[in-house]
Amino acid sequence: MQISPLDNVKVHIEDGHKYALRDIRQGENVIKYGQPIGHATCDIQKGEHIHTHNLKTNLSGTVEYTYNRVEYPAPKITNKPTFMGYVRNNGSVGIRNDVWIVNTVGCVNKVAQKIAERTGAKYFPHPFGCSQLGDDQTVTQQILKGMVEHPNAGGVLVLGLGCENNNIEVFKGVLGTWDDDRVKFLNAQDVPNEIEEGVRLVRLLQENAGKAQRVPVGIEKLCIGLKCGGSDGLSGITANPLVGRVCDKLTAMGASCVLTEVPEMFGAEHLLMQRCENEEVFQKTVKLINDFKDYYTRHNQVIYENPSPGNKAGGITTLEEKSLGCIQKGGLSTVVDVLSYGDRVCKPGLSLLNGPGNDIVAVTNLMAVGAHIVLFTTGRGTPLGGAVPTVKIATNHALAQKKSNWIDFDAGGVLEGKDLTDELLGVILQVAEGKKTRNEENGFEEISIFKDGVTL
Repeated sequence: MQISPLDNVKVHIEDGHKYALRDIRQGENVIKYGQPIGHATCDIQKGEHIHTHNLKTNLSGTVEYTYNRVEYPAPKITNKPTFMGYVRNNGSVGIRNDVWIVNTVGCVNKVAQKIAERTGAKYFPHPFGCSQLGDDQTVTQQILKGMVEHPNAGGVLVLGLGCENNNIEVFKGVLGTWDDDRVKFLNAQDVPNEIEEGVRLVRLLQENAGKAQRVPVGIEKLCIGLKCGGSDGLSGITANPLVGRVCDKLTAMGASCVLTEVPEMFGAEHLLMQRCENEEVFQKTVKLINDFKDYYTRHNQVIYENPSPGNKAGGITTLEEKSLGCIQKGGLSTVVDVLSYGDRVCKPGLSLLNGPGNDIVAVTNLMAVGAHIVLFTTGRGTPLGGAVPTVKIATNHALAQKKSNWIDFDAGGVLEGKDLTDELLGVILQVAEGKKTRNEENGFEEISIFKDGVTL
């Protein structure tokens, strides 16, 4: 199929790979999605396979950006649905009512596991909270703060050791305020039997959480994270554009969506920048992109060394091609804000979030800024799940059928001309009201915290 009338390649549906629609000269741009995805490294004949052997990225170095606002019409909304959610004492809304055990430090991971096994609480092991310096410790604290404050948790036990850098007294200063009925604290070094005390506190939290009841809530209260992983040549044709249409519909109804994976914006960032609602958001987006390029440069890494081996096997050749498919998850919505670690989503519309493309780190970052649900598109499949429901969306029928124990929604019907926007939106509302995703059914709920600096 030919995606855009401007393209000089077509995509084979069977394998997601590209083939020339006409002769392409050496040095000429290869066009997909109506945009250059690199240049031909040799003459390519009509019908010839185009991939790593004859296509190379155009990207190199840094780029100068100019703000040229483009605004797309929002979908017309005739009615705004509601869902049954949990309204917390601070006015935030959750879609789950579990008790979470949040560790201030990795030293108590197994203590948390033992408490969770006895109580049914959820725990999220990680290796950090001590021996970290500067920004790394700050990022750890901000991610954990986002967990403690996340409205999907009906109660939180903050579990510390007692001697770590991020000890409970320090972490309380990061939190600032909290609801004593919803959040309890335990230093393992302070009690004779930390597991028994942890069980006691979790039982109190569960009793309090049990008083909460679902009530009707407007869809504008939903915050949806957008993520892709294990992408293939169909990701930018089926699942990602579908998620983009859902994003446009949600933002038109006053809800919030968050797009992350900054390195997978490289080569397509200009399309996001032209949708920034004002000059301030544009400048924040420029800084977001350039700061992440500087991060690669500081570590003496090639900025544009992407896609992954799995992406290439699925038909994606260059970073431009991957990025042009990736950003489609944000639809055509106006970019209203740029977020970093520790920020919380505070504006309806589409926000961009700092962070890498790494799947579990990105899903964790989305949770920490307040995403209730993560829409996760995939062409190759992954069992991964975050602390919040992670809706796996397959790009093709074969994957959805083969890995039905991983996949929540099949976007393959888009190839048959089906829209599927309302169907996926219906699944989101079902999940918001308690329907378990595959990752929840499997108990695959993890976090991973971004690390950049040294460890003592």
